[in-house]
Amino acid sequence: MLLHLSTWPEIEAYLSRSRTIVVPVGSNEQHGPTGLLGTDWLCPEIIAHEAQKTADMLVAPTFNIGMAQHHLDFPGTIALRPSTFMAAIADWTHSLAHHGFERIFWLNGHGGNVATMEAAFSELYSEASFAGRRAGFACRLKSWWELKGVFKLATQQFPTGHGSHATPSEIAVTQWAYPEHIKAANYAPQIAPTGPIREARDFRARYPDGRMGSDPGLATPEKGGELVRLAVEGLIQAVAEFSAERPPAERVDA
Repeated sequence: MLLHLSTWPEIEAYLSRSRTIVVPVGSNEQHGPTGLLGTDWLCPEIIAHEAQKTADMLVAPTFNIGMAQHHLDFPGTIALRPSTFMAAIADWTHSLAHHGFERIFWLNGHGGNVATMEAAFSELYSEASFAGRRAGFACRLKSWWELKGVFKLATQQFPTGHGSHATPSEIAVTQWAYPEHIKAANYAPQIAPTGPIREARDFRARYPDGRMGSDPGLATPEKGGELVRLAVEGLIQAVAEFSAERPPAERVDA
């Protein structure tokens, strides 16, 4: 079930049987000379949209702009400052909690989002802590490659040249979903260099074509399909486990 293709009475009915929602989140940034700019938000969206076809799962609109300041010297990248990103995460969460959602599962596609999102969650929980009350909701962050068995499969598919940015695994997922947008290039070197991540100008100088340690030419739609199918299974399981969590009873002081 997709929230943006539903009506408010349909969402109200869903809340009568479930208080869990999945929010795909990523980034719109360069992914080398052949990777789609939307790769980091497309991957979690593809997986979540596939999962809701076979599970009673509600998927929110994709939060598709994230922490990508270090990619800004590549045309097409759009980034949020950490403070802006945290404020937006808070507003999304408060909006969903206002309707009664108690379990908000953020399916992430960009490693650069993790630290700021975890900080945003801490800010949200601190509001309740300092007020001496329960938050009334819980957030969980999981990157799609952390779903059960997914990273292991990716390393089996791509034992060399996987790297950490513009990876063949994420490129393969987008190839499977959007075969009409498959790109090709002559990579030089075949496997890109790797190193630190700092500001945009430094990043462009270190990684001229945008890749980090990867050979996206290894990607195929078939391998992407294998990753999506396994990730869907892992997401359904992870969301079910999160939904089953129950808050502990309030402490009764003697």
